This record gives sequence, C-alpha cells and structure tokens, in this order.
Amino acid sequence: MTGQEVLDGTFRNGALIGAALGRFTVATARRLWVWSVIGVRFVRRVIRILVGSGEGLGLTTGRLRMAAIAFGIVYIAIVGRLVHYAVAPGAETAAEVAETAAAISRPDIVDRNGMVLATDVKVASLYAEPKNIIDVDEAVDLLRQALPELDEKELQAKLSTKRGFVWIKREISPRQQVAIFRLGIPGVGFVTENKRVYPNGPAVSHILGFADVDNKGIAGIEKYLDTSGKTAEAAAAAAKGGRLPPVRLSLDLKVQHAMRDELVAGMTKFKAIAASAAIADVRTGEIISLVSLPDYDPNTPSDALKPEAINRVNVGVFEMGSTFKALTLAMGLDSGKVNLMSRFDARAPLRHGRFLIHDFHPTRRILNVPEIFVHSSNIGTARIALALGIDAHKAFLKKMGQLDRLKTELPESSRPIYPSKWGELNTITIAFGHGIAIAPIQSVMAVSALVNGGYLVKPTFLHRTVEEAMAEAPRVIQAKTSVEMRYLMRLNAEKGSAKKADIPGYRVGGKTGTAEKVVNGRYSKTKNLTAFTGVFPMDDPKYMLLVVLDEPKSLPETHGFSTSGWNAVPIGGHMVERVAPLLGVTPDYEAPSATELLGNIPVGAVVGE
Repeated sequence: MTGQEVLDGTFRNGALIGAALGRFTVATARRLWVWSVIGVRFVRRVIRILVGSGEGLGLTTGRLRMAAIAFGIVYIAIVGRLVHYAVAPGAETAAEVAETAAAISRPDIVDRNGMVLATDVKVASLYAEPKNIIDVDEAVDLLRQALPELDEKELQAKLSTKRGFVWIKREISPRQQVAIFRLGIPGVGFVTENKRVYPNGPAVSHILGFADVDNKGIAGIEKYLDTSGKTAEAAAAAAKGGRLPPVRLSLDLKVQHAMRDELVAGMTKFKAIAASAAIADVRTGEIISLVSLPDYDPNTPSDALKPEAINRVNVGVFEMGSTFKALTLAMGLDSGKVNLMSRFDARAPLRHGRFLIHDFHPTRRILNVPEIFVHSSNIGTARIALALGIDAHKAFLKKMGQLDRLKTELPESSRPIYPSKWGELNTITIAFGHGIAIAPIQSVMAVSALVNGGYLVKPTFLHRTVEEAMAEAPRVIQAKTSVEMRYLMRLNAEKGSAKKADIPGYRVGGKTGTAEKVVNGRYSKTKNLTAFTGVFPMDDPKYMLLVVLDEPKSLPETHGFSTSGWNAVPIGGHMVERVAPLLGVTPDYEAPSATELLGNIPVGAVVGE
C-alpha cells in the first residue's frame, strides 16, 4: 500500500467520525464531512507533488509513507479541533448555569416591623442546547406555539449556532413550562432560578431599587446588599441549606403607604410635574418614609430607566428657597452675635452693587429675629448673614453638611451645587436659599440637627438605635440654639406661613420655601419649586417632615398663588394628621405655646403679641 492509499483510508474514516457521534447534530456532521473532503483533496495534491518530485529526488516509498503520515497527523489535529468546537458547549453548560442560578440567593428585606418588602421566589427559565437540536425549523415552530411573543428570526439564529447553551426566555410561568415540556423538543430544558419580587409594587421603589434578571442588585438597597457583602453571605447560607436573616430597614411600610397616598393626591390637585416627601427620626437619623413621584414598579425594572423616575430626595439637587433661612438664623444665634431680640433694618430693599434684594411680603420696618423668621424676610436674613461674614457663613454650612455630597446606604447621591468663587453677593442670596442647590435629604439632616439638641445625625435607611446614632453624631450647634430654633419653627406654624400644617394636638413647627426654577440659565417667573420642612411634636421633637413640589399650579382657592404656604404646607399637614398616630405621637391639646417652649430665654415682641 502506498502512502497516498494509507492517507486516503485515514481521511475517509475520519470524515465518518462526526456522523457516528451521537452528540453531533446533522448540521455538524455535514460541516465536518465538507471539511474532510476538502482536506483529503488538499493532501492528495500535496502527495502527488511529493511523489512526482520524489522520483526525481530518489525518495523511497518508506519516506513517502512517513511524509504522508505526518501530513495526516496534522490534518487530524485540525479536524479534532473542529470537532471540539462543534461538540463543546459555549461559554457555559446547562449544568453550570443551573448550579450558578441556585447559588444566587438574596436575603429578604423587611421594614422596621418585619413586613416583607423584597423576597426571592423560584421560577423556571427556558434554555436550549443548539448542538442537540435535531430540526431547528421544527423547534422554532413548536416554541413559538407555546411562546408566541418570541421573535422568530432571533430564535432561529440562536438555535442555529454551535453553542452548548443559549437562553430562550427567562422567568416563564408554570403554565408555559408545562406546555413546553409536553412538546418534548430534544435539546430544550429548564433551569430553576431565584427571581426577586416586590410585594408592594411602586410604594417603596426608590428605597429598594431593584435586582435584574440575573438577581444582581442594580440600584437602591438591592445594590447596597451586593456591595456590602450581604448577598454573598446569603448565597453562602443557602449553599449550606440555611437562610440569612432578613435585612431590616428603618422604613415603616404603613407610614410609607400613607405618605405616598397624600403625595399623589397633592401632586394631582396642584398639577405638579413631580413631588417628593420624607420623614426622618431626628434622634436616630432613620428614614421612616421616602416617596418620590413619578415612581416605578421594581417588578418591571425597565420602568426605572425613565428619566423622570429618579429618586428626587437623594439624587435631585434643588434650590430649597426660604427653608434655608432656618440655617442662617441658627448660624446667627449660635455665634452669639445675634439673639432673639436683635433687630435688623428691613424698611427698604437691600442694595448690593446693581442688585436689589426685596421681600416677597415687605413689612417696610425694622424687624427682630422672630419677625424675620415669621415674615420670611429676605432682607433681614441677608443682613444676619452679612453680620457674620463670608468665611463664617461657608464654615457653618460646611459643618451642617450642606457643601458636600451626602452618602447613605443608597448608592445614588448627588453633589451640591454652589459658587466656586463665593463673594458677598453669594452670601446674601444663599442666606435665603438662592444660589445653592442641594439634595433634599441634606435638608432633612440639617433641620433635624436644629431641633434634636444640636447633633448632626447622618441619615440611614437601616434600623438604628439612639445610642448608635449619637455615638457618631457631632454637635454642630449649642443646646440653647436648638431650643430657640424650636421656638421659631413652632411660632411660624402658629402665626406665620406654616399655619396650614398646624394640625391640632400634634404641635407642628416648620419653615416654608418657594424658589424660582432655573430654566435655560435664567430664573423663571412662572415655574416654582415649593418646599416645607416641618417638625413634630415641637415640645419634644421626634420626627422631621419634608415635602417638595415641582411646578405646582395655582388654584382658585389659592387666590392665584402657587407658593409653598398654599400647597406644600397643607399637604404636609394632611401627612402629619395621618402618620402621627401610626408613629405613636399622642395628641395633646394643652401643649405649651411657642413662647412657653423657650423657658427662661428672653424674646422680644413678635407678630400678634
């Protein structure tokens, strides 16, 4: 037998290997046959050349046979590699995917009372092994009968590959699984996966965030669980047949539902384009409720991609308007250069260069500090800031956490916006809340410090005790200043712009704010952002309430006004009325007045006294 005949027999046998292997598809065998034929023809030509030239070179038959065998080995290696690519799975196999899916387990998330907010359920996902599909066209037709929503061209392309594993559809229903199983399609199977579900739908969406189809946290607390290692702990516990204890949040689900209900009603009534609200425990920093509208259903994660569905409390940055005056007055009182009896000239607009600072409701007289707060005087507030100076103003806001990004367990946060070159005019406008934009959650933290005795407690979305909070909370104002700020905020609810939030028995106090929105680099005269920062009960502060409306509209009952006192404040009042009983705040109809809250601290005459 010549070397050429040996190789002919070898390649003929090799070409039949693909068809003989049970794991091969028909298409695979055809491809290997074609490659074998091409290879045989190629080597035959090489042999002819060698044989023809061998006669001239005196090559022996043994040497030709050796050369033929060498070429045969090389080609067999090539064919073997093709066989490997044809029969080997792609990047993964069904068994590997099933093992990975079973390992991805997330801990349950519950509210402060143990109510389930997020949990895992077992679902079936449909996959295929294209290398084991006998008839692709038939498989496509059958699968689309059970799942008509599948794209025919996309499915055809998936099943026509050489891969060992492809997903067909994730998270199918039990009824769909039974229907597909009965079809008996070779090369099609199911993997049991953990699917994240959110029983309360959109109610807690901006706190929880969501997990994707692979059960990985993408936003909110879900992402925090991954980055903090909680998900890995849950997976390790599941591998041992156990389960990690639920992650307990500071959130109260009952309060959350009530807050969202009132915010939806208020946003609808005043035709606002967006709205947000939050309640925090002023002593622990726990976020009891956070609502941002529009929201989304975390069970449909694609809705979270809508640009209007951001967490406006943590991520949005806004000029908070006159709510900032509380910080300016606290700065003045805490410095010792200003007291409650100090008086400032508000008889005429404050001039700075070519700019004039006006009051929205001018009194055109000299005002003491309580009157500046109750009348929300821009002029008086600016004069207090100027009395302390630019450096002191910046240092105080820095200390109060208003000039730095506030980071919580939620990965989403935004950096405040303020002038890089901070001059006297900036101090004037920032004093009353214009020229600086912050995330509303920063306002929650700062106002809580004004009434809790003077401690800056970082907000948290996890359950925390008072002792744990105080261990990390620096004192930022004196206790005496905190008492004075309680007085001013309660006085504003009794006599000032926060009267519509003064729910009998609950001793509410607060500060209103209306800021003109910046549109195309200019302040708009028709579009406002209104805010209300409230505290209750003021005789023993426990909870801080924030309400923000984006572009509320005036109504006949508001007499053409769209300012905070006409919309954000009454919404805040409705919220207090509903959630105070849920939070255990007992109504007291004989509670002390604002002046009585001061004790022995002297105060000058105020409006109505």
